[in-house]
Amino acid sequence: MLKPKYPSLDTPPDTSTAPLSDGTQSTVPAPAAAPAPVPATPAMGLRLTPAGLAVVAAGGAGLVLVVGAVLVSMLLAVAITGISVTVCAVVLRLLVKDLHKR
Repeated sequence: MLKPKYPSLDTPPDTSTAPLSDGTQSTVPAPAAAPAPVPATPAMGLRLTPAGLAVVAAGGAGLVLVVGAVLVSMLLAVAITGISVTVCAVVLRLLVKDLHKR
């Protein structure tokens, strides 16, 4: 009575009836699995018209120009900062040298 009954490994489980909490089988059939969804249209690749291709090419060229301008401006800012730090260092060195002479 307290020993569970396991099906043998070579027999598939019975899915036609569901077990109840008291160990008996119900007569209600188990729900059937839902079928896999079927796509309405076959998957197609991206198709571009000549006008669409021109728009994509222009957008890509514009993006390259904007990114290039940003990178050049950042490089210019670093160069100007480096030059100004160098000039400040030279001026400070001359001032310190002049203080030591007096």
